[in-house]
Amino acid sequence: MIRFYFHLRAGADLITDQEGTECPDVEGARVEAMAAARYILADAIRFGVESIPEAFVITDSEGREVGTLALASVLPKQLQH
Repeated sequence: MIRFYFHLRAGADLITDQEGTECPDVEGARVEAMAAARYILADAIRFGVESIPEAFVITDSEGREVGTLALASVLPKQLQH
């Protein structure tokens, strides 16, 4: 297992993940980020939160960026714009 970090990009700010999560590979990290994005969006809708981060920036244990996932990418297609 590899430790990946799921930092949140909110405008010019980067909210860093200090703990990370172990995943088998980069694809596993992407699946984890998608689940977390759905959770964040669901809470934002449920609680009427207007401002949410735009994306996860996924890094490996060496700090190398291995992917980015826009939170909006997990919405149903007709809601993405």
